[in-house]
Amino acid sequence: MSDAAQPSAAEVRAAAEAVKAALDRHLDAVERRSGEGDPAVYAAFNELAAAAEVYDELLYDTYDEVTPFEIPGDDSLPAYAGPDEPSALSVLIRRDYAVVEPQRLLSQAQRIVDLDPDLDTGGGRLGGGTAGAGESVHAALGVVFGEFEPDEIASRHKEFGLEEGDSTLWVSALEEPAEPGEWLTAPFDLADPEQIVCRFDVSSVFDEELDDEDDLEVLGPGS
Repeated sequence: MSDAAQPSAAEVRAAAEAVKAALDRHLDAVERRSGEGDPAVYAAFNELAAAAEVYDELLYDTYDEVTPFEIPGDDSLPAYAGPDEPSALSVLIRRDYAVVEPQRLLSQAQRIVDLDPDLDTGGGRLGGGTAGAGESVHAALGVVFGEFEPDEIASRHKEFGLEEGDSTLWVSALEEPAEPGEWLTAPFDLADPEQIVCRFDVSSVFDEELDDEDDLEVLGPGS
């Protein structure tokens, strides 16, 4: 940041006062909350987070100092606004993988083709035939994912030279079942967060957080 754009000490002080006021409003909302999920508490929380973030940035820009507070991202789902008695469900799943052992993937794909030379992988963008299954990662992925169900790949991913990344599963409520073929051209475009009944996330980030907590418990204060 240039000297001309450097915030003044008065701006930093004003931001600190804004945090104090936001803290008071948040505590007041918590003390008066009407129950779990009170919108007033939610709003006060967001105001406090925003004020703390502004203060943290100004403090760093002016004095090259930081606060000990971590501002959490808003990754929670919005309030459910779907039907009270859903008559249908839509389950959306995303699983990420890294190709960490290409040669293993190629070997597995070639083995599948050798066992069934007439294998039809569906002619999709990844499938498109079996030629070069043991030579091209692109073709090998088409063969493997065309031959095995996603759940089987998830349980056997190491056999295919894959490493698991993040995954998420969303269960979304519907008023009525979709018409056959209705959403196939854009299967994930109609996902409405307000229709989500529940979701399940898997990520190494959660393992790292648990490891950090374990370290804190082992070290303890003053260690």
